[in-house]
Amino acid sequence: MGQFAVIGLGRFGSATSLELMRLGHSVLGVDADSRVIDQMADRLTRAAIADVTDRDALAELGLPEYDVVLVAIGEDLQASLVCTVHLKALGVKVLWVKASSRAHHLILAKLGANRIIHPEDEMGIRIAQVLSYPMVNDYISLGNGDFVVEIEASAQLDGRTLGDALTTDPPGAIHALAVKRKGETTVHPTDQFVVRTKDTLILFGPLHYLKNAAPKLR
Repeated sequence: MGQFAVIGLGRFGSATSLELMRLGHSVLGVDADSRVIDQMADRLTRAAIADVTDRDALAELGLPEYDVVLVAIGEDLQASLVCTVHLKALGVKVLWVKASSRAHHLILAKLGANRIIHPEDEMGIRIAQVLSYPMVNDYISLGNGDFVVEIEASAQLDGRTLGDALTTDPPGAIHALAVKRKGETTVHPTDQFVVRTKDTLILFGPLHYLKNAAPKLR
């Protein structure tokens, strides 16, 4: 079980906090608005009212003890930046911060944030990918153009082998990591594995090859 602190319980911060709780983690939620804390207090491990621009108030929360601190402050650029400065000075080891603009991102990078998040941009990209490739249930970018994608096999793939369905030039550009079928998972299936309609295929490969293969997987 991880220990997470989320500073700023707007829509993004609240959604992140509640999902972390659902996944079994311990979550401290922090916000300057007492009404927000009242609404979230019974749903989080711990909730605290604090002026996040006040170093002493942040110090009292013991934030360096958490695995990750997420600054999820919305449009208040000054509060986000001041809070980030204080958290770095307090010795927070892993600091994720939500950015509202490219300028905000640039400053956060200079302040030493470990990861900078653009929720709207990232969700927009994800939605565009799903709309463009409706057979893709989900995907994860691994960097350097490599992706892991989850695809539901269409009727067109029924009875075909993975080796036939995933033919690429050069061969082997796309790898099947697993196939899920009715609650059972086959890890590292061979090229001779026979696909059935509605199997869930977990594939790995460069984006270029996955895009080229997409029409054959519809």
